[in-house]
Amino acid sequence: MKKLYIILILVLGCELAFAGNPDRQGEAGASELLLNPWARSAGLHGLSTSFISGVESMRFNVAGLGRIKGTEFLFGNTRLYEGSGLGMNAFGFATNVGKSGAMGLSITSMDFGDVPITTVDQPEGIGGNINAAFFHIGAGYSYTYANKISVGALVRVISESLTDVSALGAAIDAGVQYVTGEKENFKLGVSLRNVGTPMRFSGEGLSFQTSNPEGPGRYLITVGQRAQRFELPSVLNIGSSYDIYISEESFVRAAANFTSNAFSRDNIGVGAEVHFSDFLVLRGAYKYDIGSIPGDATNNIYTGLAAGISLNIPIKRDSHQKVGIDYAYRTTSPFRGTHNIGVKLNI
Repeated sequence: MKKLYIILILVLGCELAFAGNPDRQGEAGASELLLNPWARSAGLHGLSTSFISGVESMRFNVAGLGRIKGTEFLFGNTRLYEGSGLGMNAFGFATNVGKSGAMGLSITSMDFGDVPITTVDQPEGIGGNINAAFFHIGAGYSYTYANKISVGALVRVISESLTDVSALGAAIDAGVQYVTGEKENFKLGVSLRNVGTPMRFSGEGLSFQTSNPEGPGRYLITVGQRAQRFELPSVLNIGSSYDIYISEESFVRAAANFTSNAFSRDNIGVGAEVHFSDFLVLRGAYKYDIGSIPGDATNNIYTGLAAGISLNIPIKRDSHQKVGIDYAYRTTSPFRGTHNIGVKLNI
């Protein structure tokens, strides 16, 4: 039955994978849901659907949440598109629940830098900055069967607001991971993300004052406008990986991933991690947007290359309690790339 479930999920995944429409590119909102604030997965360009675990799994495949041991805290800082002034900050927490379950919570917020308030009469600015607050909170749960199959689900609340307009929405993520092999070498993962309610901006910022169109007297009235609703950027990921052991504790992990974007081009990617006794991890990846044309203005800002490094430092000798320091870089055009820095604590 377990094998049957895996086959059914893969068949369903393949059907959904070819259901996207590239003509809808740019029509979705809440695009910050597609940004990655975590350094370890960023070093692989997010190609870790099959083996991602812990807090970071709540971004790409929540099924991996259940593959942690103990409790994990993770902080991430991202300098998006170096030179643009954009950034992200994220914090996550995950812990085991019972023998086979795990739950987690993650919070991510955008940093838009200093954006001056301008008007038609004062295009150079009025002396203040726009107060933009874009953030989302996700709570997930994962369960692992016999250390072979993990399933998980996550609920995420999305909030976008300016000084006088705001939008609120909710999304659900779901995923599965399958592990097999003598040393659990082969891993397979499928995840569906950002399936949720449409969002719509509302607030005083969408109102304006004008003269009454009818009547004997002239007076001002306030007219409210209704903004168009927008969909969330749904994503389907299918990935696999295989570990090649060099020694008892050191190995090379090769990974491949296919991503179907409901509102943009699909992409494929390959990457690899080199683990040196879990103390040092080097990683790199390349991702390609299917159907992209060199030099086309609609191409993804990421040019495809990503690399990263992780250090796992034990708090005490022969202890599973560790502090992890992560860094990742992804090339972009234009701008000078995206930098991710992360600090992880396992206790």
